Amino acid sequence: MIHKLLALLVVGSTVFASQVHAEPPSSSVPKPAPARFEFTRLVAHWAEYDDPDYLKFIEDAQPDVAQFGFYGGHFYSLAHTESGKGYPAHFPVQGLAKCGDWFQEKNVELHKRGAKVVGHFNVEFLVGDPDGPKGPTGFFKFYRDLWDEKELGKRPVDNPLDLLEKNADGTPISQSGYGIGGMKEYWACLRNPHWQTVLKAWLKRGLDRGVDGYIANYFYRHNCFCEHCQSGFRKHLKENFTAKELQEKFGFENADKHVFSELGYWHDPKKSSPLKLETLRWSQISNKQVFDEVFVKYGRSLKPDLIVGQWNHLGDFSQISGDERCMLPADLWGKDETYLWYSTGDAAHYTDLSKRFLGEGTLQARYIRGAFDDKPYTLGKYESTRTRASIAELAANGGAPMGFYTRFKDPAARKEIVRYYQFMKQYDDLYRGNRPHSEAVLLFPRKAVHQGDVAPITKFRDTGRTLLDSHILFDILPDDLATKERTAGYQQVIKNDSPELIPAERAKLSTFEAPYSVRVSASRPAKGDDLVIHFVNYNREEPPKSKDGVPSSGGGIVDEKPIAVKGVAANIVIPPGFQVTSVEAFSPEKPDPLVLETRIADGRVKFTMPEFLVYGVARIQLKPVR
Repeated sequence: MIHKLLALLVVGSTVFASQVHAEPPSSSVPKPAPARFEFTRLVAHWAEYDDPDYLKFIEDAQPDVAQFGFYGGHFYSLAHTESGKGYPAHFPVQGLAKCGDWFQEKNVELHKRGAKVVGHFNVEFLVGDPDGPKGPTGFFKFYRDLWDEKELGKRPVDNPLDLLEKNADGTPISQSGYGIGGMKEYWACLRNPHWQTVLKAWLKRGLDRGVDGYIANYFYRHNCFCEHCQSGFRKHLKENFTAKELQEKFGFENADKHVFSELGYWHDPKKSSPLKLETLRWSQISNKQVFDEVFVKYGRSLKPDLIVGQWNHLGDFSQISGDERCMLPADLWGKDETYLWYSTGDAAHYTDLSKRFLGEGTLQARYIRGAFDDKPYTLGKYESTRTRASIAELAANGGAPMGFYTRFKDPAARKEIVRYYQFMKQYDDLYRGNRPHSEAVLLFPRKAVHQGDVAPITKFRDTGRTLLDSHILFDILPDDLATKERTAGYQQVIKNDSPELIPAERAKLSTFEAPYSVRVSASRPAKGDDLVIHFVNYNREEPPKSKDGVPSSGGGIVDEKPIAVKGVAANIVIPPGFQVTSVEAFSPEKPDPLVLETRIADGRVKFTMPEFLVYGVARIQLKPVR
């Protein structure tokens, strides 16, 4: 699992890459961003994708996007080794050419079935040993002996050690966290322009094999002291601080002469310092600059509509100690990226209903949606049990289900994945490109985080969960984006220093009579005037807890065991300038619309939802008042 890596990582410029031989001269000219790519259904697999039934599953589920295949560090470290058949990529065949051809053939088949193919692209995490009794292994074997200049151009450096992150003594940073094939793990330095040449060569080769885009991961820095990190950070300091400011803030005035004891990355916020925080800020900004240089600028010079995204981590809003972009300024956060993948790790893959814990990613989903201008995203919840709830949660909040655990080989799980995806396809006009409809907005304290203060995160989470329990229709917006123009349409803007958790003018808001285990959201379609209300029911028969009282995540969909809910009543404020013509309800289990009895008075429409299992939808059909 990806989140396992986080525990193993060592917590720890503007860069311009040299060109790979096939890069066209025009790549130096900025390209306009491609048209916004909206999608609603996604599947992703790192294992079992070679199953004979996989393509039939794609035919049945009909996802818009399949994250499929490997084109970065995993591929070139392991595809030629016997260890490649295991974690993380589970390569179906051995050999760089043989495995690459296999992915190319499958890309053709996925395209025939209507899916865009987004390849997994590990940008820096390398497996192998630089030398040993039998010579180099893994990545280092590839670089010395298997690099094909006809495919990849000239190797940018002779010695692959020159590409790696370095300790202060100049030795490569390494670990033995996974022990894949008995080999160690190393990290290339993203700020190294020669490494960017390698990434560009790999990117181009994947395009030759037919991918439509890349989901890139492992965007970390460690405590790297290589020449590129040292010069990049010194330049950052000189460009952003005067000598006086350096002295006042960090205790030295000459960035060129100061000897740094560390140049780290993520760290414990309780042990932070102004210098640690500035190093983290620069690390994440420079990571983003490299992403833009390789995937946006170069990648889109080859394929203007290239789909690009980052696979990042959020957990339960871990900041400074987690989240690869927590320190990015608003103008860089997600800039030019097609979609986002955010993993919630072990924060949301089980329930504890006795403590009103729903194991949900609703707050994370709304935060991403608000920060990312409603572009597509998904949550990787490491959830293989609550398949229906995971899909419903994202569908209800503008996301693209369902991350990583589409267990198509489990007949029961496959049945529900197909059922829910076909439901979303049937009502595609309600999902694709929709926008949230909310009456309040909760501000995420990003300004405080950027100052190193994570204390407001606790209140933010508590406030958000109170609003969810109270069934308030609310968005989440980072406070550095909360201009008067952005917040003008809300009944109340809820800040961390707000005296009340629930909007004061509650009587003016829509209300719902529903159990705490039901979450409510609303959206407006990209076209038309309808108002869509989404209900997600997390109530279930839970697996037995351990002897120590620890909740179980379950053993697959057999343990999802949802308990249907009925009698959910809605009292909706009708958007100004519209009148209601009808209200109809449907669900994945009962997809045919059912016209509901309504009561309309005083600018409101009232109705009661029919019983639904996990996900219920009400479409309020509106027309302008003449």
